[in-house]
Amino acid sequence: MSRPVHFEITADDPERAVRFYEAALGWKISQMGDVDRTEGGIPYWLANTGAGDMGINGAIKERDPSGQATIITVSVEDMEAALEAIRKAGGRADGPIDDIPNIGRFTYAYDTEGNALGVLQPLPRQ
Repeated sequence: MSRPVHFEITADDPERAVRFYEAALGWKISQMGDVDRTEGGIPYWLANTGAGDMGINGAIKERDPSGQATIITVSVEDMEAALEAIRKAGGRADGPIDDIPNIGRFTYAYDTEGNALGVLQPLPRQ
């Protein structure tokens, strides 16, 4: 079973959204790394939603042309098997798989309604 492990809130003005979530919900939000847009970089803010066993952390990023407001990411044990299951269920899983240092392998897939779904095969814990 794949469980949600991360979310992304997309925004027309991510910095405004960061201010909102910090003020309204008390989240601790920080920009992830330096962004070089000439190299295709996209500003990305990591959101720490609090301590404890319940809940997940996420991020805020610029809204892309699809306009989807929220994207969940699920953790999978085997990326290729998960993408094949998505395709067999009628979804689309044909994008590039990125290796994210210290995190794992990641891609976006799409459900039967065209909604993005993040798929993460985390690196083994040491």
